[in-house]
Amino acid sequence: MRQGAAWLAVTALLAGCATTPQLSTVDTRAENVGHQRLPPAAGGGAGAVQAYEMRPSEGYRMPQLYAGPDPVVGARDPRTELAPTTVCLQVVVDAEGRVERSVPLSDREVCKPGVAAENAPLLAAAQEAVAQWRYTPAAVCHFAAGKVPDNRGDCTAAERVEPVAVSLLYAFTFEIVHGRQVVERR
Repeated sequence: MRQGAAWLAVTALLAGCATTPQLSTVDTRAENVGHQRLPPAAGGGAGAVQAYEMRPSEGYRMPQLYAGPDPVVGARDPRTELAPTTVCLQVVVDAEGRVERSVPLSDREVCKPGVAAENAPLLAAAQEAVAQWRYTPAAVCHFAAGKVPDNRGDCTAAERVEPVAVSLLYAFTFEIVHGRQVVERR
């Protein structure tokens, strides 16, 4: 008898769940992101860096991005339509692999819309995202004379690894179509 009452209670609960409307919130502003590293602009500009001459016993390990959240514009930009608009940043990564700062770039034609006043929400989203990025730091690999590997970017056999700060250039292309935000990061 008790077992029958338990089944009846479970059946009533399940029936109640099946007939009660389930409410859910749907966000119609989806966002995607991609990024691209830019080569330095011809003639220098904001991305210009002083060249370092590698010695025969040295190699260089590029920084590796391992934590890079995408920019999120959200409700701060109420536009429902936006043609592809590129925001460019110079990102300074310290010797520990943390982003020290990011600076807007406008030294290329494709980057100029990114510094326009109406695109301030896009620039803010890109800068907030890169501030959270983390890298395996760039490094100069110091090898013993005569023991330089073919792959100078692999510091495994180095006598000394010297983490160094670097400056990287990125472009973020934002687009809003029918209220949906799409961001391509290059």
